[in-house]
Amino acid sequence: MSLKLSGALKALACATVFTCAGFSASSYAETLRVGTEATYAPFEFAAEDGTLTGFDVELIKAIAQEAGFDNVEINNMPFDGLIPAIFTGQIDTVIAAMSITPERAKRVAFTDPYYTSGLSALILDSNKDKYPNVKSLKGQTICVQIGTTGALKAEEISPGKVKAFNTQPEAFMELKAKGCEGVVNDRPINLYFLSKSNVAEGVAEIPEILTAEKYGIAVNKNNKELLDKLNAALKTLHENGKYNEIYQKWFKLLPHNES
Repeated sequence: MSLKLSGALKALACATVFTCAGFSASSYAETLRVGTEATYAPFEFAAEDGTLTGFDVELIKAIAQEAGFDNVEINNMPFDGLIPAIFTGQIDTVIAAMSITPERAKRVAFTDPYYTSGLSALILDSNKDKYPNVKSLKGQTICVQIGTTGALKAEEISPGKVKAFNTQPEAFMELKAKGCEGVVNDRPINLYFLSKSNVAEGVAEIPEILTAEKYGIAVNKNNKELLDKLNAALKTLHENGKYNEIYQKWFKLLPHNES
């Protein structure tokens, strides 16, 4: 999806056809349409009042403002529908704690990384002796969110024994209901879940961090103009301290080098 016409270009187009009802250069607003999957706290999730919030949501708004966009439209949709929505032109970009993988990079372009993560596994606290490491989950049923790198890793750990769900909360609840022996997921998401004592009681993390992953913002491969804008804005946020401010708000610590 190419960027919308600038106000000046649209004004010229209107002049060419003599009329453009209700248009003025001052009233034209350029909107960045963003896709996300809002069940992935603390990156993106719905607040109690229903508004979408989280690290990714706040970061993309700051990036859009720095890049010169007037508005940001956040669209909540299933994770496995995000990249197809870029292809159909429904959205311009995706920010959804999306790991930059070779397979995804064949389909979309990614900005410079904005976050470095890793995978970890959650189990029931009562099974800590039974599953001292991730390898010990081999042959056991593992719950994941469909379309994630956690799902791919779970298939490596326990081939043919992966139970996939549309959202992370569903995977967590299945673990608590003893429908699987573990959940493999991005570690920040697991830690956020464990911090919620009202729902995480009886759940523990296996003390092992799996592969390091970098998150990127996805755009159409044909939209280099937008990719360059987002990268330039992200670089500025790192330089002026705004990125660190947002990071500390959601993770309570300073970031490592995210480039």
